[in-house]
Amino acid sequence: MSKEKFIATIKDNQNLIYKVCYTYCYNIDLRKDLEQEILLQLWRSFSNFDGRVKVSTWMYRIALNTAISFLRNDKKFENQKLSFDESIITFPTNEYEIEQDENVSLLYEFINKLNEFDKALILLYLDNFKYKEISAVLGISESNVATKMQRIKNNLKTQFKTH
Repeated sequence: MSKEKFIATIKDNQNLIYKVCYTYCYNIDLRKDLEQEILLQLWRSFSNFDGRVKVSTWMYRIALNTAISFLRNDKKFENQKLSFDESIITFPTNEYEIEQDENVSLLYEFINKLNEFDKALILLYLDNFKYKEISAVLGISESNVATKMQRIKNNLKTQFKTH
């Protein structure tokens, strides 16, 4: 596969890479390192992509595996704290938007407390992947995806109720 096709594929799916990097790494400098590592792994694997699964499924699998591996092997990531990029903050204009923003912030705070595998699972779920696609990305059965998803949802509901 050509360099141009790789670049086009990355551009078409850059949000996927950003989501994985942002979900697993909050420090801007470390996030850039993780992004570079994901891009390197995608480049190394690109010639092996055979089209049996959607390109987004293939990319998620590589990106998530790379992120989990990178975090486990790199002590720089231990105990990192969430830091906000103020340039992406937008202010809500009405009460409904304020409540929605607070709920979204809480959801991401609760997701941040999940282990790496469960973060990957919920990230795919929130990105509207079907259980079959999630199972292909994570390498577990569809029934296991359903069971784990139900536990995660119950956990998140409980955290919302007790917050």
